[in-house]
Amino acid sequence: MNILDKIIAHKRKEVDERKSLYPTKLLEKSVHFNSPCVSLKKYLLREDKVGIIAEFKRKSPSKGVINQYAPVERTSIGYMQAGASALSVLTDTEFFGGKSDDLKTARKFNYCPILRKDFTIDEYQIIEAKSIGADAVLLLANVLSAKQVKQFAKFARSLGLEVLLEVREKEELKSVCEYVDAVGVNNRNLKDFKVSIKQSFDLARLIPKDFVKVSESGIDSAKAIQELKKEGFSGFLIGETFMKHSRPEIACANFIREVKEYNVKKK
Repeated sequence: MNILDKIIAHKRKEVDERKSLYPTKLLEKSVHFNSPCVSLKKYLLREDKVGIIAEFKRKSPSKGVINQYAPVERTSIGYMQAGASALSVLTDTEFFGGKSDDLKTARKFNYCPILRKDFTIDEYQIIEAKSIGADAVLLLANVLSAKQVKQFAKFARSLGLEVLLEVREKEELKSVCEYVDAVGVNNRNLKDFKVSIKQSFDLARLIPKDFVKVSESGIDSAKAIQELKKEGFSGFLIGETFMKHSRPEIACANFIREVKEYNVKKK
């Protein structure tokens, strides 16, 4: 089994357990469940921002522990003050060290769009995402069939959530449907966790123009942002580049400043 197979196998057991502990009816009583969502798509297209989706991630299967001490409250507030367009919060515990409470905390202190980053294999997780305060959910085209993507995306939309569909290969673009708001290209191969930003450039022109394009992982320079923008990308999901520093929010602020300065020089 590769790493992705192990993650999905564990996720199935985890979801079954959570269903028994936290029934759907209980989740629907959450204070967040009937609250309106903030549009990730609109924030990524705002001209006063640079499209950074700043991620909170404690560890990963490939890197191990990245930053186990950064507090969610300070980091998420700092990301927003730095000028990030949105937040991404990992809620997978076993492989990424996250938890639902991380997103709840980020929601408590921030009014920006928050993406729940997890491995969605069941509609239950979409209800769960809404109940903890997420504005958008991630769906993986290499985990779900095209039929499941459409089913889950439509269901997410019915709850007011937006959908970021993640692809890596050309064939996976067949899963893009009318209920998807943004298409993200993962520059990291989830089977062996190798990273190449070339993946975004390879798929850029194949993504239908109706969808917001997001490049994910391996982005570590203002120049890369500028080159990706030329290919039509509006969103840039960055986690490890920030989280490997003792103060991720400061690293984020410095990066966004560099992106803005680079843009000015190029004009």
